[in-house]
Amino acid sequence: MRVILIIHRYLAVAVGLLMTLWCLSGFVMMYQSFPELGNEQRLKGLEALDLSACCSLGSFAPHDDTPLGGFRIEMLLGEPVLRPGGSDASILNLTTGQALAPLTEAEILTVARQFGSGNSIGGAPRALGIVDIDQWTLQSARRNAPAWHIAFDDPAATEIYINGSTGEVFQFTNRRQRVLSWFGAIPHWTYPTILRQNGPLWSQVVIWASILGTFLAATGLYVGIARLRRDRLSNRLASPYTDWWYWHHITGLVFGVLVLTWVFSGLMTMNPWGALSGSGGGDYRAQITGTARWGELKRFLSAVDDSHPELASGDIRQITPAVFNSTLYLLALPASGKPPRLNSDAQPAPLALSAVSSVIDALATPVQDSGLLHREDSYYYGHKRDVALPVYRAIMADSEQTRLYINPDTGAVRTVGSTGRWSRWIRTGLHDLDFPVLRLRPIWDIVVIFLLLGVTLVCITGTWMACRRIRRDYLMLRR
Repeated sequence: MRVILIIHRYLAVAVGLLMTLWCLSGFVMMYQSFPELGNEQRLKGLEALDLSACCSLGSFAPHDDTPLGGFRIEMLLGEPVLRPGGSDASILNLTTGQALAPLTEAEILTVARQFGSGNSIGGAPRALGIVDIDQWTLQSARRNAPAWHIAFDDPAATEIYINGSTGEVFQFTNRRQRVLSWFGAIPHWTYPTILRQNGPLWSQVVIWASILGTFLAATGLYVGIARLRRDRLSNRLASPYTDWWYWHHITGLVFGVLVLTWVFSGLMTMNPWGALSGSGGGDYRAQITGTARWGELKRFLSAVDDSHPELASGDIRQITPAVFNSTLYLLALPASGKPPRLNSDAQPAPLALSAVSSVIDALATPVQDSGLLHREDSYYYGHKRDVALPVYRAIMADSEQTRLYINPDTGAVRTVGSTGRWSRWIRTGLHDLDFPVLRLRPIWDIVVIFLLLGVTLVCITGTWMACRRIRRDYLMLRR
């Protein structure tokens, strides 16, 4: 017991302060995460799609039987462009059939003004130069190099980052997000630039800090339970401590399990050494979607023009593929609302449920249960995000009882295997307290704030007393 108590005490100094920061920043993380560019923001920042001068592939014309990967068709500087999937693929101007040249500073500012106008950002943009990496582009600057940093003269102090080769806006921040991130996401994720820019080192630091935190919480629970004593007068179990020691002991007994589960689930969000890695049902997704061919896209590009009602509304911002059963379909994404689904002849082609059922039945694996799901279940639900309902759900009769969720509007496939279900409960469930009974707000907010206050008190009192005790030990050694 004495050895465990000493380890717990000294570990509380090394890890307790970090755990306290995790707790305090958790209050902010409930309402503001790390800044990111939302898909709706990106779509609103694009020009309305104009295909009147479309479409030419020029010398870039793969054979019709060449497998077709991901792509996007959208406007850039007044011209329709094709953005093939893959980081090395060249952006193609569909008016000239030529590859896109790197953008000049004036062109970057034109893109910024369009983005600002679409998202109702007041003030003129100004270029702050090209950044190698900074606090807000830790994971995106290098793959979007050269990354232009743009600031708007608006009351919210909006800043965006634009890929100088592709003309894509890839990050968005404002003053409120940046300030709150320094009190929320950055300490909570241990995200200072000097550490996070080295991905492998950052991952190991967070994993081992979380392991030590888990051990600290487990030993604290053990010591707290072992130190309970039976009161002679009341014959009840009670704490033998007083003052700060008493409150740390009591709060540790009440909230200690939650401290343990929170720090452990935080560890599991890092997926240490692939502990929660799995196939994810990717084989089913590949079988359901299949592979389209370049010939189908060529047929669409030759058939599409602004005369189609789905494209003539002036609200369409982007066209993306929605391959289903090895056939190319396309989604014409508006700035907001549901996108129409088109076939390769640019004609409306809504997805029929009979087609979904046929593809599911054609899989090599038998189906245990299937049908249209009108309500959320434990693995397809919205908490801090929206989900499309109804959705077609199929539970496969395989060893993992893989669940398939197919959007009946777009044909998008989401799969959840046994690893995904474990991950949902261990990571999302335990760490975010994301359980069906707590999903309604403000019930979730009230419960989480109360519990987080208790856990924070455990960490603060433990760290404070450990520091005081170690200082006392140091002074005794000097004497």
